[in-house]
Order: sequence, then C-alpha cells, then structure tokens
Amino acid sequence: MKKILLALFVFISISTYAQQDKRLKGIEKDLNAILEVTKAPGFAVAVVQGKKIVYAKGFGYSDYENKVPVDRNTLFAIGSSTKAFTCAILGQLRQEDKLSFDDSPIKYIPELKFYNDEMNDNIIIKDLMSHRTGLPRHDFSWYLFPTDDKDSLIHRIQYQEPFTGVREKWYYNNFMFLAQGVIAERITGKSWEDNIRERFFKPLGMTRSNVSIDEMEKTTNAAIGYDLKGEDEVITKTDYYHIAAMSPAGSINSSVNEMSNWLITWINNGKFKGEEILPASYVNEAMSSHMVIGPNLPGDEFPDLHLANYGYGWMMSSYKGHYRVEHGGNIDGFSANVAFYPSDSIGIVVLTNQNGSSVPGFVRNMMADRMLSVTKTDWAKEFTDRKEKAKKQQDEAKSESNSNKVANTKPSHILQDYTGKYSNPGYGEFNIINRNDSLFANFKLTQWYLKHVHYDVFEPFEVTEAGIDTTDTGPLRLNFSTNDAGDISLVKMKVEGALDHPIEFSHTPNLIDVDKSTLESYVGDYELSGLALKVYIKNENTLYLFVTGQPEYELLPTAKHKFSFKTLEGFKVEFLESDDKSIDEVLVIQPNGTFKAKRK
Repeated sequence: MKKILLALFVFISISTYAQQDKRLKGIEKDLNAILEVTKAPGFAVAVVQGKKIVYAKGFGYSDYENKVPVDRNTLFAIGSSTKAFTCAILGQLRQEDKLSFDDSPIKYIPELKFYNDEMNDNIIIKDLMSHRTGLPRHDFSWYLFPTDDKDSLIHRIQYQEPFTGVREKWYYNNFMFLAQGVIAERITGKSWEDNIRERFFKPLGMTRSNVSIDEMEKTTNAAIGYDLKGEDEVITKTDYYHIAAMSPAGSINSSVNEMSNWLITWINNGKFKGEEILPASYVNEAMSSHMVIGPNLPGDEFPDLHLANYGYGWMMSSYKGHYRVEHGGNIDGFSANVAFYPSDSIGIVVLTNQNGSSVPGFVRNMMADRMLSVTKTDWAKEFTDRKEKAKKQQDEAKSESNSNKVANTKPSHILQDYTGKYSNPGYGEFNIINRNDSLFANFKLTQWYLKHVHYDVFEPFEVTEAGIDTTDTGPLRLNFSTNDAGDISLVKMKVEGALDHPIEFSHTPNLIDVDKSTLESYVGDYELSGLALKVYIKNENTLYLFVTGQPEYELLPTAKHKFSFKTLEGFKVEFLESDDKSIDEVLVIQPNGTFKAKRK
C-alpha cells in the first residue's frame, strides 16, 4: 500500500507542476507538436525555478517498438552535458587546495605530452576546461578506436596535431576533458566514475543516475536510442555506444527529474538543500566567459540572440535579452540540453532518445519563451522551415559530390593489395579485408563496406545487422597511396576537418607467413584440361605460377593453402591436401568459374 501511495503522490506531483505555474498553461499541445514534426521517439523535459521543480513530464516512448512511455524518471544518455560535472570536480579540488587552474596538466599526468614544445610549455588546466589548447576534436581517435584504458587515450594526444596556437582560437575537444578526469583520478586516488558518484550523485539524490552503458543496460526505465534512416525517415533502433575510457567527456546517464537537482545547485550558487556542493566562487567563474566561441551576431530573423562564449564545461549566450548558460550532448541514439538562466533563477533540461536531434534546443527555447515571459516563437514551424532548407542544401551537396566522380576509372591494384593493417599512433589500428571481391574495413565496434568511387578512392558505408547502410552518404573518403615500388603504403582520411590535410594510416600487408617446407610442397607441374601449369619458388620464399603462353604470376598467401594472384583481380588458387597430407591437386579460381588441376 505504501508503494501505491508513493506512486500516486508522484503522479499527482507531476500532473500539478503545470497547474502551479500559469506560464505553462497548455504547453503540452506545443510539446506534442515538436514530437510530431521531429519524428522523435520520445523526450522528457523538466523546468526548475529557485529551489523547486515546477514542471517535469515525458512525451512519446522510451521503447518505440513496445510503446513504453517516457516519464520524468526515464534514463537517457546525456552525452557532453557530462562535461560540466567533470570540470566541477576540479572546482572542488581547487577549493580543497589540491590544484590550481594555472597549473600545467603535466604536473599531475607526467606522461602526458602534446604535439610540440609550445603546447607542452604553455598549456594550463584552465585551457583544458575552456577548449583553448589549439587542438581540434580528433574524435575519430576515440570513437572508432575505443579503449577502456584512459592512459592509452592519454598516450595518443602527443601525436594529435593542433590547428592553431595555444589560446588563439576556441575549438571543442573531448580529449581535454578526459585529461581533466585523469587529473582528478591522480589527485584523489579514485576513479572519475567514483568521484562523480560520491561528489555529486549521492549528495544530490541522483540515485538512479549512472556513469556507464553497462549500468544503463542493467537498470529499469532506461530509454532505447533511435535514429531516422533514409529519405522516408524511418525510426530505427541504434545500439548503445560504450564510450569507455572517454567517460569524463560524456558518459553520464540520467533523468530530467534527477538532472533538475543539478540545475537547482547551479542557480543557487552551488547549494542544494542548504548544503554546499560547489564553491560559490567556482560557480560564478564557471559560468563566466573564458574563451570566445564566435561572434554570433544577431540576425534579422532573431535580433535578440547574442553572444557565443565558453566557460568551464558550459556555453554562454543570450536568449531574447536573458543570459543563458547551457551545454548540449549527443551520443549514438541520444541528444540532450541542460540550460539555466542565472539572473532569472530558471533551469531547463531536455533529454531525448533521438540521434543528433534538434528536439532539446527547440523544447528548451519553447519552455524559456514561457518561463521568461518573452515573445513566443513558433518553434515547431521553425524546425520545419530549417529542415526544408537543410534538405535543399544536402541535395545540392550530394549532386555536387556525384559530379566530382571521375567515370570509367578503376583501382590501380587488385583488391587484395589493399588488404592489411592500417595504423596511426594518434588514432589506432584497423584492418581491411577482401571478402567476396569487396573491401571491408574492420574497426573494434563497427565495419565499413568500401565502395569504389574513382582511381584509388573509396567511400565507406556502415555494415549493420540489416545489411549495408547506404542512407548515410557523408563526405568521408579513403584515398590510398603507393610507395616508390608501387605497393600500397598508406591510406589518407579527412577525419579531422580543422586540419588542412588528411590523417594518414600506414599500411602493413595482411598476409600470412608460410614456411619454406610448406611452399616446397606446392612446387611441381600440374595439368588443367591439357594446359600445363608450373608452380615454383623465387627469391627464397615467394611462390609463383606459370601458365604456358602467359606471364608468370606471383601468388600472395592469404590463408592455409590459399593464395591470391598479385596482378589479377578475382583470380585465386587453393592447393588441396590428400589423405596422406601431400599436395596432388590445385583449384584455380577465376571470375568465370573454378577449375581443378592435377599434379603430373
């Protein structure tokens, strides 16, 4: 009975939030309009004012297939909205006289090295907190090459090239928030995860919030992530992304109900229920400008929007004359926005299970219009108008991309030559294989089908359980290069847009080692329908096949008893073992069929 009464109380509390504030009368109609036009599976929104939650409600579904509704306690991945938590740990540690923001991060992480001496000598912790190190994102380094070892990611930083000087330009970088988390670990002797639990979750009553997908998968009332696929925008389930060691940059999972306590803390100078969670001096400093993101001058359409600066894990802007502090978050299948207006003592959090979604920003603005009593904008219509404009731009870009393809070209090498391991010390290693005469790039968590574009340029498409996803045709290309001997030596990918050149991954052929005695077992004369074939060894350990009237063919070992022709696409041989392990036959595999030759 007690549980039933508690559930009833929660329901009454939720349903009366809107009734308690006349500014939000009829808001559900507008919020449902956003849900409809964005085709979001679901979202939740909460509004706080002063020390109270004045509105909290879910819309749509946390599990779209089974029509499980979202509520105020549904857990979502908040992505980069995690960053303010990570900076706040350092704010507490500074108050405890355990660090200074003017310290070099290398003081606490001696093995941390940057790309050059200017960075090593000048970067301070404050630069990490406000994205002003001169490093661009280099996100493919952790996203495509994840690891559970934070130290491993720290090691990659020294190989990641900056695009400008220290403190010259603002540029978002997740690695610098990883570094902040590791600094806290070194000082406290506790993991970043435990610091978050002990320093924030526990005192703020965030009992259901967690810091990993492993925890998310074990809990109840957790949203499933979704994406819109294809021109028809089909709502499609996505896998959770295990952010692993990059956790300080974006691994918190929470609900709008519990994130409200985080917002109440910020709009009350760091206090929650009378207890100081964050030093007031840090709160004021964190939501002040430390780096200009961009001019963000007001336009004709929205003349009241000004300012784009960054503090410590927060972005600063103005909204219709009101100072706004906020941070978004995006990770596979989820989007978030956490915002507060310090001069108005109002906070808004929006969480959705839609990938790369506009929902959090539009819902935040919709709620702000009412709570701040400013002129209301039709944000559902604004979304539709922007979507149509973006669609037109995408179509034009796609048409231009197709026109840049050079017709009637082919790769300079057979596909087998492109196979092997490709590595970059600032990123990681992946493997390209040749399967069914097609190239596939294998990463730790994903696989790409590589479609030939022209010359030695290929376009990647993700391989999913449903097949090859051709709906996402982004700008990424893989451009292979050769060395002076004509062998494939590296592949270039423009995975960091801030740099004026692509990232290079060096190539190591993906061939197996075959011992001399095994190679000698293949040597001999074979006959195929009256045609003589000769197999022999040259240069100590290289197997060749010679057919009368044709050039000799070098054979590349790809598996046990299996070889590919180095110079002929789609041609392979497989030596067949007899019962006594001797080699008496060989299969010659060609595009027009498979033929068996017998040893003379």
